[in-house]
Amino acid sequence: MRILYLSQYFPPEAGATQTRAYEMSRALVQAGHQVTMLAEFPNHPSGIIPPAYQGKRFERVLLEGIDVLRVWVRASPEKNFRSRMLFYLSYMFSAILAGLFLARQPYDVILATSPPLFAGAAGLVLSYLRRLPLVFEVRDVWPAAAVALGELRNLTAIRLATMLEEACYRRAARIIVVTRGMQETLAQRGVEPGKLALIPNGANTDLFRYDPAARQALREELGLEKRCVAIYAGIFGIAQGLETILQAAQTLRDDPDFYFILVGDGPQRASLIRLAEEMHLDNLLILPEQPRQRIPAYLSAADVALIPLRKIPLFQMAVPSKLFDAWACERPVICSVEGEAQQVVHVAGGGVNIPAEDAHAVAEALLALKRDVQIYVEMGKRGRAYTCANNSRQALARCLIQTLQEVFESTAR
Repeated sequence: MRILYLSQYFPPEAGATQTRAYEMSRALVQAGHQVTMLAEFPNHPSGIIPPAYQGKRFERVLLEGIDVLRVWVRASPEKNFRSRMLFYLSYMFSAILAGLFLARQPYDVILATSPPLFAGAAGLVLSYLRRLPLVFEVRDVWPAAAVALGELRNLTAIRLATMLEEACYRRAARIIVVTRGMQETLAQRGVEPGKLALIPNGANTDLFRYDPAARQALREELGLEKRCVAIYAGIFGIAQGLETILQAAQTLRDDPDFYFILVGDGPQRASLIRLAEEMHLDNLLILPEQPRQRIPAYLSAADVALIPLRKIPLFQMAVPSKLFDAWACERPVICSVEGEAQQVVHVAGGGVNIPAEDAHAVAEALLALKRDVQIYVEMGKRGRAYTCANNSRQALARCLIQTLQEVFESTAR
């Protein structure tokens, strides 16, 4: 198959979206398929395009067999409604033009991943103009997620975004969702069940594994040899509600056994650093974003991973990919993502579930770890076994290949 893949975010940017797009693309290439990736100039989450891309309209490179076509976007470190719309719309128009005039070879299928929804819009337009079947991947139901987070309030914009969302659903030959909750929600909204394919989040179980040598070296480097370390590694966004972790650190500030590490970047990073300084937290370290290859070492160095999201009803159908990254490294989790994620944790036996945005519950769960470390070790091992059996990125890539093959074969008849 020849696949035109639209993902606004792509490495060297870090994040769950980028990782999923990269690893799925690589798996497609390794299986003998051709992939052209339409992505933005790297800038996420800082909003600053590196000097190497300044003055360019596009760049084409070959990355491990993936034909990566990067396009200009109107990026900005200022995050407000206007700057976000310009950012998303600029990618949409740049991707459409690139898909028409730069990616000129014949393709068999278009795969567009959302959010942002405008990546789906670009795929929608290219699907019509190039008369190609569209596979639309939904990792968050948008614009509902943006409305729930307060990022989108304009009623006209919400109405137009919903119309665009529905147009993508209608045009798509297949809609990929990442949780059962999303699958049920879209079916209830009238999407034909036969259109829906569940390909959940997962982890690269070859890259993400427990590394005792890295654990020892990193703990010695940070001076944490005998402390119980709780880690959060991921985006510092509005949805995560990371203030709760700082509040938990404050609760345990007088207990010398506990230490918190936050690794990442995002729009909330500066405010979190200010808050940590105001709270005088000497038991918490905020580290900059790390290369993906380094994250397994940080997870291995920790004793437990924190998996938070804010207490918003829409998030009850979310299952963050960082859950499986932690399990792949045999780390137990403290999961404060209410709904489907907690069901997964219960079934896997890989951690404890607590209410969302409850700092006291985070502290209590960590105190339980201190009382019985062996239980948490066993949870981590069960989490690794569950991820290898159900959520390895390698197996999920095979599901994607099968889905695309079915669409290609059905339209080729």
